[in-house]
Amino acid sequence: MGEATAAVLHGVEDLRIQTFAVPEVGPEDAVLKVEACGLCGTDHELYTGHIAAPYPLIPGHETVGIIESIGESAAAKWQVDVGDRVAVECWQACGECEQCRTGIYRRCVRHGQTDLYGMIPIERDPSLYGGYSTHHYLTSDSLVLPVPKELSAVEATLFNPLGAGIKWGVEIPDTQPGDYVAILGPGIRGLCALVATRDAGAEFVAVTGYGANDHPRLEMAEAMGADLVIDVAEEDPARKFRAATGGRLADVVVDVTANAPTAFSQAVRLSAVDATIVMAGVRGQKGAPDLHADAIIWKEITVRGALGVDAPVYRKALDLLAQKKFPFDLFSRREVGLDDTSELLTTMAGNGDAPPPVHGVIVPEL
Repeated sequence: MGEATAAVLHGVEDLRIQTFAVPEVGPEDAVLKVEACGLCGTDHELYTGHIAAPYPLIPGHETVGIIESIGESAAAKWQVDVGDRVAVECWQACGECEQCRTGIYRRCVRHGQTDLYGMIPIERDPSLYGGYSTHHYLTSDSLVLPVPKELSAVEATLFNPLGAGIKWGVEIPDTQPGDYVAILGPGIRGLCALVATRDAGAEFVAVTGYGANDHPRLEMAEAMGADLVIDVAEEDPARKFRAATGGRLADVVVDVTANAPTAFSQAVRLSAVDATIVMAGVRGQKGAPDLHADAIIWKEITVRGALGVDAPVYRKALDLLAQKKFPFDLFSRREVGLDDTSELLTTMAGNGDAPPPVHGVIVPEL
């Protein structure tokens, strides 16, 4: 056993550096030496108190690292061994309940949505259940993904947002070659949805943002292949979309905005007849002002909610990253060590002195 250092969230904006014993593993579990952990919007919402949490806990669920120790059964189950670089799914799955057997393991009876990595209190032994740490404990019900050798640890942390882009932008709406697509929100998941829909053969892709702080991200979207970018604070998105497409509207609308109440009404107006809207951005309790609900009926729109991603899609994301087909290096990125995690969380929440980067990454050894 050794010692692990972790950033522990004790309450709203109360992040403390603590040490823990690294556990010995049995036949079915493992310990990961964390190399990098991507910072998700959920993380800064936990930090600012916008999401309730079972404090204290170690945040972080976009984790990549090296297997430091592993049991024989776990190595056989996950097809990895000591020294291998892997990415870790945030969900756990018993593999035995009906939901797991049908592939919907985010509804696992044993684990479900309250037992995600990055959301487990440290009172549960051995405490190391989040990526903001030098070490991460992997239970026997973990979902572990080998990382292609072409990817660095920091690059591989994009498996999570790119997986979301593929799931929400392509698989759920069944995006086809030739489709016209509108993506609402130019954050990392919106930009990854742009990449995913382009890779699926979409004919036309537009990305929206709001206000001056989003302009650099909209410029990134153009550089990564968007046909049209729209600042909805200045222009009507449906009118601009029609003008750019000769009167067509979107076959697929992917809403990945956060706390943007009017986004759903924009999604409905952007939708063509028989379109699919995928809602993956949270509204809180703010509702959907200016929604023309009858248009959902007249256009026969399908509205799909999207919660999480699954391991097969994460494998597709890692493979797509390894192909180096898209310029992910255009993403603005900031890497910090554990001691600077609070400052990065504040920045990513939009409360810093400068606009947040697209990609924030915790690198524990920095």
